[in-house]
Amino acid sequence: MPSPDQPLDVEALRAQFLHAVYDEYTFTLDADKLADYAKSCGETATKFTDPNDPDFQAPPTIGSSLQPKQRMPDDFPTFKGLGMDAGKSVAPDKPMRAGVPLTARTHMHDIYTKSGRSGRMVFFVIRMEFSDADDNLLGSADTSIVIREKPQT
Repeated sequence: MPSPDQPLDVEALRAQFLHAVYDEYTFTLDADKLADYAKSCGETATKFTDPNDPDFQAPPTIGSSLQPKQRMPDDFPTFKGLGMDAGKSVAPDKPMRAGVPLTARTHMHDIYTKSGRSGRMVFFVIRMEFSDADDNLLGSADTSIVIREKPQT
């Protein structure tokens, strides 16, 4: 494992960690909490705000509020630098419904670099995918983290 003071070997990280599921759990969504969430987001359509609506479902943005239980893969290196939130992206495919068992699986989806005025930045895209009991993909949520590496001294 490299020292926290050394720059990251991005290709080695990609080879070791990309696309390997490191967090998985099953959960159900509560109808009243979904309705409250939808209303707090400004949603007005009854299929998102009224649990009695025959097409009641989670609002498409629900994936942004769900988090993995394990933040990073086991043995993921630590290193010096300034970490920042680089954004979130949600891609709904099919409705998520209250009371239905759902499975969340998380993997490192991408690791890449960019150079900025202050030096190299390393981006990590963590993807959480949601599926139903039949393993149908319902959607995904990407969390991007950027680390501005500390300049070598």
